[in-house]
Amino acid sequence: MNLGIDIGTSSVKTVLVDADGRQIAAAEHALEVSRPHDGWSEQDPAAWWEGVLATIDSLAAKHPAEIAAVEGLGLSGQMHGATLLGADDRVLRPCILWNDGRSGAECAALEAAVPDLPAITGNRAMPGFTAPKLAWVRTHEPDIFAATRTVLLPKDYVRLLLTGEKVSEPSDAAGTLWLDTGARRWSETMLAATGLGLEAMPRLVEGSEPSGALREELRQRWNMTKAPIVAGGAGDNAAGAIGIGAIGTGDAFVSLGTSGVLWVTTDAFRPNPSRGVHAFCHAIPKTWHQMGVILSAASALTWVTKLVGAESEAALVARIDPALRGANPVMFEPYLSGERTPHNDPEARAAFIGLSHASGPADLALAVLEGVAFAFKDCLDALAEAGSRPTAVAAIGGGSRSTLWLEIIAAVLDLPVQRLAGGDLGGAYGAARLGRLAATGEAPSAVATKPPIAETIDPDRALAARYGHAFTTYRKIYPNLKDIRS
Repeated sequence: MNLGIDIGTSSVKTVLVDADGRQIAAAEHALEVSRPHDGWSEQDPAAWWEGVLATIDSLAAKHPAEIAAVEGLGLSGQMHGATLLGADDRVLRPCILWNDGRSGAECAALEAAVPDLPAITGNRAMPGFTAPKLAWVRTHEPDIFAATRTVLLPKDYVRLLLTGEKVSEPSDAAGTLWLDTGARRWSETMLAATGLGLEAMPRLVEGSEPSGALREELRQRWNMTKAPIVAGGAGDNAAGAIGIGAIGTGDAFVSLGTSGVLWVTTDAFRPNPSRGVHAFCHAIPKTWHQMGVILSAASALTWVTKLVGAESEAALVARIDPALRGANPVMFEPYLSGERTPHNDPEARAAFIGLSHASGPADLALAVLEGVAFAFKDCLDALAEAGSRPTAVAAIGGGSRSTLWLEIIAAVLDLPVQRLAGGDLGGAYGAARLGRLAATGEAPSAVATKPPIAETIDPDRALAARYGHAFTTYRKIYPNLKDIRS
């Protein structure tokens, strides 16, 4: 038996997986996000720990024999969050999250201070990354910066409470801007640029390697026969890739979660940051990946659902007339939290274009689905410039449950979209696989296998042609809105 824990933005999810890779049970605990100012996004790390305890307590109560037999535990987590600890390992301030946009000026200063930053890290400096957040704290909260002794990513803070060990791994660490991504080790040059040294960083292990063992008091709390080995784990997207077996060169998927990701696995470090493409380490050794990232995907659908007062996202989508696909007079720029690929613009904001008295909730909902798909098309084009040209993509994340949305994405990307058997397994399932690898020492290829394809949604040729014309219009909107802002 193995456990996988995913520290998400909206919830903590823990899954229990047996030796045959079947998910036996799952538990989830909701989280809140604080937005003290426009463009800011923070979370209380204590809430992550509360969620971990609550979900494992729940599983242990319902499945005591299975929990007792757990041998490996893996961690997945939202990336980039800055969790600042003092000398006593207590949290000094709320964690600044991945979708926080306050550090734009610090990004420019970092790139000026370290001209080799893109070559070292594989990425441009963006406010979502961890290093600019620390630069912001250094300027605006100097007392807190001076008291900071360790910086941990969200899942790694949870690991500290689980094991007593300060450890991270390359897939998550690559999202800090402190990692030499090609060498898979901390960069002293990048740390120095934010006033930090190696002593502020956790040690690194590979995501499939052991990072420690569960503390004895927790083993006893959950009546486990022996203390499970805790794997290095992964950032959320890398964990999702492990969960669907995307470990071979060219394996690709689109993730429709709170944010959106277009992922391609690579066998080497291949940076191309000029168009906002991320080049990160994978969660297994000697493997990397490229990603296009959009900051609002399924969260944009949640937002418009609340805006129009619909009962649920599914209920709103059900009101859409499929015949309007590619002919909707309303268009949507999905930049509710700024954007990464391809614009690297934290100040970008969303917009509806083409509204009239006839526009209703269904028109807005369709525009949101199409706008997110167009943003993925931007990512696909940027990845092609970086040398990655997938021939098909798997679909994961909560948004992948919508057949209509997947049909739109297939047509916009002009690629087959594969829905996988077994439902949306997510980062927690991939984390459980990593926990097993750490506990058993098996080869990743033996554990991170691909699930069967339940359905392939091929692009509708006529719809793809209509979306090709609509995308041309979509691309004209952002530069004009940016001109208005400036």
